[in-house]
Amino acid sequence: MRKSYLHLALATLVAVAAPLPAVADPVTEMNTTLDGLFGEHARYRAFFDTLKKAVADGDKAAVAAMVDYPFQARIGGKSKKIRDAAHFIDDYDQIITAKVKHALAAQTYETLFANWQGVMIGDGEIWFSGVGDAGVVKITAIND
Repeated sequence: MRKSYLHLALATLVAVAAPLPAVADPVTEMNTTLDGLFGEHARYRAFFDTLKKAVADGDKAAVAAMVDYPFQARIGGKSKKIRDAAHFIDDYDQIITAKVKHALAAQTYETLFANWQGVMIGDGEIWFSGVGDAGVVKITAIND
């Protein structure tokens, strides 16, 4: 009987000492997800980094250049069509609200959400995706 306890103890020790499976790198996982959905991740990573910097710097023109127009925005509780970058810049502070800025500032690349519709920042405050025949990455939605 004593021998069976010893074998059980040794088996448990071996099982505990066995190497654990490697944990995947979160950045690599995001790269793989974007590669699978959109064919490659590099332009989505670059877009996210550029957007994050432009908003942090308050560069309205740079952010406006990243939007797919015409663009529906909710301003003052009403839906408004933003036709071009000039109109986006005019309404920038009502579109890129404190809530949107905070969601973007808190977001990291490796924790983005992505599906066939695009890439989501925060809880849906910003969506971006490849648009048009060339698949140029642009902001497709901003939700306050």
